[in-house]
Amino acid sequence: MTFPLRTAPPAPLPGPQVLTEAEWTARRDHHHATVDELLAGHVARRAAGRSHPVHDFLFTYYSLRPNQLRRWHPGYGTVLLGASAVRDYRDHPGYERVAVDGVAGVRVAREVLDRRADTVDFVARLLAATASRAPQLGCFGLHEWAMVYRAGADGVRHAAVPLRLGHTGTDAVVESMQLRCTHYDAFRFFTPAAAPRNAEALTRDEQIRTEQPGCLHAGMDLYKWCYKMLPLTDSALTVRCLRHAAAARELDMRASPYDLEDYGYSPIRIETAAGRAQYVREQSALTRRAAALRQELVNRCTALQAHRTTAPENTGG
Repeated sequence: MTFPLRTAPPAPLPGPQVLTEAEWTARRDHHHATVDELLAGHVARRAAGRSHPVHDFLFTYYSLRPNQLRRWHPGYGTVLLGASAVRDYRDHPGYERVAVDGVAGVRVAREVLDRRADTVDFVARLLAATASRAPQLGCFGLHEWAMVYRAGADGVRHAAVPLRLGHTGTDAVVESMQLRCTHYDAFRFFTPAAAPRNAEALTRDEQIRTEQPGCLHAGMDLYKWCYKMLPLTDSALTVRCLRHAAAARELDMRASPYDLEDYGYSPIRIETAAGRAQYVREQSALTRRAAALRQELVNRCTALQAHRTTAPENTGG
Protein backbone atom coordinates (compact mmCIF):
# COMPACT_ATOMS: atom_id res chain seq x y z
CA MET A 1 0.00 0.00 0.00
CA THR A 2 1.05 3.62 -0.30
CA PHE A 3 1.59 6.06 2.55
CA PRO A 4 -0.16 9.26 1.45
CA LEU A 5 1.15 12.51 2.84
CA ARG A 6 -1.67 14.25 4.68
CA THR A 7 -1.73 17.75 6.02
CA ALA A 8 -2.41 18.02 9.72
CA PRO A 9 -2.12 20.79 12.28
CA PRO A 10 1.08 20.59 14.31
CA ALA A 11 0.78 18.94 17.68
CA PRO A 12 1.13 21.32 20.64
CA LEU A 13 4.59 22.03 21.97
CA PRO A 14 5.42 20.36 25.29
CA GLY A 15 3.76 22.31 28.04
CA PRO A 16 1.05 22.09 30.67
CA GLN A 17 -2.00 20.50 29.11
CA VAL A 18 -4.77 18.47 30.67
CA LEU A 19 -6.93 16.11 28.62
CA THR A 20 -10.15 14.65 29.87
CA GLU A 21 -10.73 10.93 29.46
CA ALA A 22 -13.01 11.55 26.47
CA GLU A 23 -10.43 13.81 24.80
CA TRP A 24 -7.40 11.62 25.13
CA THR A 25 -9.13 8.33 24.38
CA ALA A 26 -10.45 9.81 21.13
CA ARG A 27 -6.89 10.77 20.14
CA ARG A 28 -5.61 7.35 21.16
CA ASP A 29 -8.29 5.54 19.15
CA HIS A 30 -7.56 7.67 16.10
CA HIS A 31 -3.87 6.87 16.44
CA HIS A 32 -4.58 3.13 16.69
CA ALA A 33 -6.73 3.20 13.56
CA THR A 34 -4.13 5.19 11.63
CA VAL A 35 -1.25 2.92 12.61
CA ASP A 36 -3.24 -0.24 11.92
CA GLU A 37 -3.85 1.04 8.40
CA LEU A 38 -0.19 1.90 7.89
CA LEU A 39 0.99 -1.46 9.22
CA ALA A 40 -1.57 -3.68 7.48
CA GLY A 41 0.57 -4.54 4.46
CA HIS A 42 3.72 -5.19 6.47
CA VAL A 43 1.91 -7.34 9.02
CA ALA A 44 0.21 -9.40 6.29
CA ARG A 45 3.49 -9.93 4.42
CA ARG A 46 5.32 -10.91 7.59
CA ALA A 47 2.62 -13.50 8.40
CA ALA A 48 2.90 -14.91 4.86
CA GLY A 49 6.70 -14.91 4.88
CA ARG A 50 6.91 -12.37 2.06
CA SER A 51 8.78 -9.09 1.81
CA HIS A 52 8.46 -5.75 0.01
CA PRO A 53 11.65 -4.05 -1.23
CA VAL A 54 10.29 -0.54 -0.60
CA HIS A 55 8.01 -0.40 2.42
CA ASP A 56 9.45 -3.10 4.68
CA PHE A 57 12.56 -0.95 5.07
CA LEU A 58 10.53 1.32 7.36
CA PHE A 59 10.00 -1.54 9.81
CA THR A 60 13.30 -3.41 9.44
CA TYR A 61 16.00 -0.75 9.12
CA TYR A 62 14.23 1.47 11.66
CA SER A 63 14.10 -0.14 15.07
CA LEU A 64 10.67 0.93 16.32
CA ARG A 65 8.61 -2.23 16.42
CA PRO A 66 4.99 -2.19 15.20
CA ASN A 67 3.57 -2.65 18.70
CA GLN A 68 5.72 0.26 19.93
CA LEU A 69 4.52 2.46 17.08
CA ARG A 70 0.93 1.58 17.93
CA ARG A 71 1.33 2.69 21.56
CA TRP A 72 -0.07 6.22 21.84
CA HIS A 73 1.93 8.86 23.69
CA PRO A 74 0.66 12.40 24.33
CA GLY A 75 4.13 13.88 24.83
CA TYR A 76 5.84 15.43 27.80
CA GLY A 77 3.80 17.92 29.81
CA THR A 78 0.36 16.49 29.04
CA VAL A 79 -1.79 15.00 31.80
CA LEU A 80 -4.27 12.26 30.93
CA LEU A 81 -7.19 12.16 33.34
CA GLY A 82 -9.45 9.31 34.34
CA ALA A 83 -9.46 5.73 35.53
CA SER A 84 -8.59 4.43 32.05
CA ALA A 85 -5.38 6.45 32.04
CA VAL A 86 -4.33 5.11 35.42
CA ARG A 87 -5.11 1.56 34.33
CA ASP A 88 -3.59 1.73 30.82
CA TYR A 89 -0.36 3.48 31.80
CA ARG A 90 0.10 2.05 35.29
CA ASP A 91 2.81 -0.39 34.21
CA HIS A 92 4.22 1.58 31.30
CA PRO A 93 7.76 2.78 31.98
CA GLY A 94 8.19 6.51 32.06
CA TYR A 95 4.73 7.48 33.34
CA GLU A 96 3.76 8.59 36.83
CA ARG A 97 0.43 8.97 38.58
CA VAL A 98 -0.81 12.50 39.33
CA ALA A 99 -4.06 14.23 40.25
CA VAL A 100 -5.70 17.43 39.01
CA ASP A 101 -8.47 18.93 41.16
CA GLY A 102 -8.88 15.58 42.83
CA VAL A 103 -9.15 13.61 39.57
CA ALA A 104 -6.53 10.90 39.12
CA GLY A 105 -4.44 10.76 35.98
CA VAL A 106 -0.99 10.11 34.54
CA ARG A 107 1.78 11.97 32.74
CA VAL A 108 5.31 11.34 31.49
CA ALA A 109 7.59 11.54 34.52
CA ARG A 110 10.13 14.33 34.92
CA GLU A 111 12.85 11.71 35.47
CA VAL A 112 12.42 10.62 31.84
CA LEU A 113 13.23 14.13 30.66
CA ASP A 114 16.30 14.23 32.88
CA ARG A 115 17.45 10.77 31.83
CA ARG A 116 17.03 11.46 28.11
CA ALA A 117 18.74 14.86 28.21
CA ASP A 118 21.73 13.75 26.13
CA THR A 119 19.46 12.35 23.41
CA VAL A 120 17.40 15.52 23.26
CA ASP A 121 20.53 17.67 23.12
CA PHE A 122 22.09 15.59 20.34
CA VAL A 123 18.93 15.62 18.22
CA ALA A 124 18.61 19.38 18.73
CA ARG A 125 22.22 19.99 17.62
CA LEU A 126 22.00 17.68 14.62
CA LEU A 127 18.70 19.00 13.29
CA ALA A 128 19.56 22.66 13.90
CA ALA A 129 22.88 22.21 12.09
CA THR A 130 21.16 20.44 9.21
CA ALA A 131 18.52 23.16 8.91
CA SER A 132 21.18 25.89 8.86
CA ARG A 133 22.63 24.70 5.54
CA ALA A 134 21.45 25.20 1.99
CA PRO A 135 20.01 22.02 0.42
CA GLN A 136 22.34 20.15 -1.92
CA LEU A 137 20.35 18.61 -4.75
CA GLY A 138 23.06 17.08 -6.90
CA CYS A 139 23.31 13.53 -5.56
CA PHE A 140 20.58 12.14 -7.89
CA GLY A 141 19.97 9.21 -5.52
CA LEU A 142 23.22 7.51 -6.53
CA HIS A 143 23.76 6.08 -3.05
CA GLU A 144 21.64 3.04 -3.94
CA TRP A 145 23.76 2.54 -7.04
CA ALA A 146 26.94 2.86 -4.98
CA MET A 147 25.70 0.08 -2.69
CA VAL A 148 25.88 -2.44 -5.57
CA TYR A 149 28.79 -0.97 -7.55
CA ARG A 150 31.10 -3.77 -8.71
CA ALA A 151 29.46 -6.06 -6.20
CA GLY A 152 28.44 -8.82 -8.60
CA ALA A 153 25.34 -10.94 -8.27
CA ASP A 154 26.08 -11.90 -4.66
CA GLY A 155 26.33 -8.29 -3.50
CA VAL A 156 22.90 -7.00 -4.55
CA ARG A 157 20.94 -5.83 -1.52
CA HIS A 158 17.53 -6.77 -2.98
CA ALA A 159 18.39 -10.09 -4.58
CA ALA A 160 14.80 -10.84 -5.58
CA VAL A 161 14.55 -7.65 -7.68
CA PRO A 162 16.49 -7.35 -10.96
CA LEU A 163 18.74 -4.41 -11.82
CA ARG A 164 17.24 -2.30 -14.60
CA LEU A 165 20.55 -1.96 -16.46
CA GLY A 166 22.25 -5.11 -15.28
CA HIS A 167 25.53 -5.12 -13.38
CA THR A 168 27.65 -3.68 -16.17
CA GLY A 169 25.19 -0.90 -16.94
CA THR A 170 24.79 -0.06 -13.24
CA ASP A 171 28.56 0.20 -12.80
CA ALA A 172 28.80 2.45 -15.85
CA VAL A 173 26.26 4.90 -14.38
CA VAL A 174 28.26 5.17 -11.15
CA GLU A 175 31.43 5.79 -13.13
CA SER A 176 29.77 8.49 -15.24
CA MET A 177 28.93 10.82 -12.33
CA GLN A 178 30.47 12.12 -9.11
CA LEU A 179 29.11 10.51 -5.95
CA ARG A 180 28.04 13.32 -3.60
CA CYS A 181 26.48 11.49 -0.66
CA THR A 182 26.40 13.51 2.58
CA HIS A 183 24.61 10.99 4.81
CA TYR A 184 26.82 8.64 6.79
CA ASP A 185 24.17 5.95 7.25
CA ALA A 186 23.91 5.62 3.48
CA PHE A 187 27.63 5.97 2.84
CA ARG A 188 28.51 3.17 5.27
CA PHE A 189 26.74 0.70 2.95
CA PHE A 190 28.74 1.70 -0.15
CA THR A 191 30.76 -1.13 -1.62
CA PRO A 192 34.54 -0.95 -1.07
CA ALA A 193 34.93 0.04 -4.70
CA ALA A 194 32.36 2.85 -4.44
CA ALA A 195 33.41 4.49 -1.17
CA PRO A 196 36.57 6.15 -2.53
CA ARG A 197 34.52 7.65 -5.37
CA ASN A 198 32.45 9.76 -2.95
CA ALA A 199 33.26 13.47 -2.78
CA GLU A 200 34.07 13.04 0.92
CA ALA A 201 34.80 10.09 3.19
CA LEU A 202 32.02 10.32 5.79
CA THR A 203 32.31 9.31 9.43
CA ARG A 204 29.86 9.02 12.31
CA ASP A 205 31.82 11.57 14.33
CA GLU A 206 31.40 14.15 11.56
CA GLN A 207 27.66 13.58 11.06
CA ILE A 208 26.59 16.91 12.54
CA ARG A 209 29.03 18.72 10.24
CA THR A 210 28.07 16.93 7.02
CA GLU A 211 24.29 16.41 7.24
CA GLN A 212 22.31 18.68 4.90
CA PRO A 213 18.58 19.20 4.34
CA GLY A 214 18.39 18.16 0.68
CA CYS A 215 19.31 14.59 1.56
CA LEU A 216 16.37 12.18 1.32
CA HIS A 217 17.77 10.04 4.11
CA ALA A 218 18.18 13.01 6.43
CA GLY A 219 14.47 13.62 5.91
CA MET A 220 13.62 9.97 6.43
CA ASP A 221 15.58 9.93 9.67
CA LEU A 222 13.31 12.56 11.18
CA TYR A 223 11.11 9.55 11.96
CA LYS A 224 14.01 7.94 13.83
CA TRP A 225 14.87 11.05 15.81
CA CYS A 226 11.22 11.50 16.75
CA TYR A 227 10.73 7.97 18.07
CA LYS A 228 14.13 7.99 19.78
CA MET A 229 12.68 10.64 22.09
CA LEU A 230 9.40 8.85 22.86
CA PRO A 231 7.54 9.26 25.18
CA LEU A 232 8.80 12.85 25.41
CA THR A 233 7.54 13.46 21.87
CA ASP A 234 3.97 12.77 20.86
CA SER A 235 2.67 10.00 18.62
CA ALA A 236 0.95 12.37 16.17
CA LEU A 237 4.30 13.86 15.17
CA THR A 238 5.87 10.40 15.00
CA VAL A 239 3.23 9.27 12.50
CA ARG A 240 3.68 12.38 10.36
CA CYS A 241 7.42 11.75 10.26
CA LEU A 242 6.74 8.12 9.30
CA ARG A 243 4.53 9.23 6.41
CA HIS A 244 7.29 11.51 5.20
CA ALA A 245 9.85 8.71 5.50
CA ALA A 246 7.60 6.48 3.40
CA ALA A 247 7.30 9.10 0.65
CA ALA A 248 11.07 9.65 0.64
CA ARG A 249 11.68 5.90 0.53
CA GLU A 250 9.46 5.59 -2.54
CA LEU A 251 11.41 8.30 -4.38
CA ASP A 252 14.65 6.73 -3.19
CA MET A 253 13.77 3.37 -4.71
CA ARG A 254 12.21 4.71 -7.90
CA ALA A 255 15.55 6.38 -8.60
CA SER A 256 17.50 3.27 -7.61
CA PRO A 257 19.06 0.76 -10.02
CA TYR A 258 16.31 -1.78 -9.27
CA ASP A 259 13.43 -2.63 -11.59
CA LEU A 260 10.35 -2.20 -9.39
CA GLU A 261 7.65 -2.02 -12.04
CA ASP A 262 6.18 -5.32 -10.83
CA TYR A 263 5.56 -3.52 -7.54
CA GLY A 264 3.85 -0.59 -9.26
CA TYR A 265 6.76 1.86 -9.29
CA SER A 266 7.80 3.55 -12.50
CA PRO A 267 11.54 4.25 -12.58
CA ILE A 268 13.15 7.65 -12.44
CA ARG A 269 15.96 7.13 -14.94
CA ILE A 270 18.66 9.21 -13.31
CA GLU A 271 21.11 7.98 -15.94
CA THR A 272 19.43 10.48 -18.28
CA ALA A 273 19.25 14.28 -18.10
CA ALA A 274 15.44 14.16 -18.02
CA GLY A 275 15.50 11.63 -15.20
CA ARG A 276 17.91 13.72 -13.15
CA ALA A 277 15.70 16.79 -13.61
CA GLN A 278 12.65 14.81 -12.48
CA TYR A 279 14.53 13.53 -9.43
CA VAL A 280 15.56 17.04 -8.40
CA ARG A 281 11.97 18.30 -8.72
CA GLU A 282 10.61 15.56 -6.50
CA GLN A 283 13.57 15.81 -4.12
CA SER A 284 12.96 19.55 -3.77
CA ALA A 285 9.31 19.01 -2.84
CA LEU A 286 10.26 16.47 -0.16
CA THR A 287 13.00 18.79 1.10
CA ARG A 288 10.40 21.49 1.76
CA ARG A 289 8.15 19.05 3.62
CA ALA A 290 11.08 17.74 5.65
CA ALA A 291 12.07 21.29 6.59
CA ALA A 292 8.72 21.88 8.29
CA LEU A 293 8.94 18.61 10.23
CA ARG A 294 12.56 19.29 11.15
CA GLN A 295 11.67 22.70 12.52
CA GLU A 296 8.85 21.21 14.52
CA LEU A 297 11.23 18.67 16.03
CA VAL A 298 13.76 21.41 16.82
CA ASN A 299 10.97 23.34 18.54
CA ARG A 300 10.10 20.23 20.57
CA CYS A 301 13.72 19.82 21.63
CA THR A 302 14.05 23.48 22.55
CA ALA A 303 10.92 23.32 24.69
CA LEU A 304 12.12 20.14 26.39
CA GLN A 305 15.47 21.74 27.11
CA ALA A 306 13.67 24.73 28.61
CA HIS A 307 11.62 22.43 30.85
CA ARG A 308 14.81 20.97 32.28
CA THR A 309 15.76 24.40 33.65
CA THR A 310 12.51 24.71 35.60
CA ALA A 311 11.49 23.02 38.82
CA PRO A 312 9.26 19.92 38.47
CA GLU A 313 5.54 20.57 38.74
CA ASN A 314 4.00 19.55 42.02
CA THR A 315 0.79 18.00 40.77
CA GLY A 316 0.04 15.45 43.45
CA GLY A 317 -2.02 12.34 43.69
